[in-house]
Amino acid sequence: MAVTENIISYFTADAETKEFRKAIERIVGEKPGKDSLYHLAFRHTSASKKTVVEGFKESNERLEYLGDSVLGMIIAEYLFKKYPFKDEGFLTEIRSRIVNRESLNQVARKIGLDSLIMFDGNRVSHVRTSMYGDAMEALIGAIYLDKGFRFTKRFIVKNLLANYYDLDEIIQNNTNYKSILLTWAQGLSKNVNFEIIQENGKHHSKEFVAQVTVDEEVVSEGRGWNKKKAEQDAARKACNALNIED
Repeated sequence: MAVTENIISYFTADAETKEFRKAIERIVGEKPGKDSLYHLAFRHTSASKKTVVEGFKESNERLEYLGDSVLGMIIAEYLFKKYPFKDEGFLTEIRSRIVNRESLNQVARKIGLDSLIMFDGNRVSHVRTSMYGDAMEALIGAIYLDKGFRFTKRFIVKNLLANYYDLDEIIQNNTNYKSILLTWAQGLSKNVNFEIIQENGKHHSKEFVAQVTVDEEVVSEGRGWNKKKAEQDAARKACNALNIED
């Protein structure tokens, strides 16, 4: 019986390995050279593994750190060359919109990373965190180590930017709802207050909840991966609730 179970376990593991490699090839465009890098890229901190080094648990955080730097630099170079007459402020803002957590979360889901991430706990509890965006950066870190800079640059520019971003829309989408709300309030002599009322998650995976009050009355709540984003989301919802046009 034990021999039969071992054989079944072997073939099951082999089939899972093949499926994983196929998934990586579909996403990256080439067969992975080092499977371990990609497995690590999808290991969320909640499912971190103990290592021989005391106090160090293995997760995708280090690859995320590397991927964040590689992604930022490649996007910076791409924008620098694409918009030769735009100033530093413009380039910085557009890069920020491309690599922020909301954008990376969306792209990660679109290319299928959500089905590959290893985590501990209920998936629903992670939906509003940066788990997917973190895995996206970790994947880029893994590709960089496995395939090198040139391949990684091609993957980001020819695959991610070309297929999942509309630069014209990103550039035009410059609505500052907080400013609109404050201008409206000033014209009507109303008092608007923004307050961070909740913080969920840990470390860089935090989600902030902001609340907007107008004349001490709660109008809306918003969420974001930093305080500024949460306040903008809350301001957007307040503008909708108060029928304030931009």
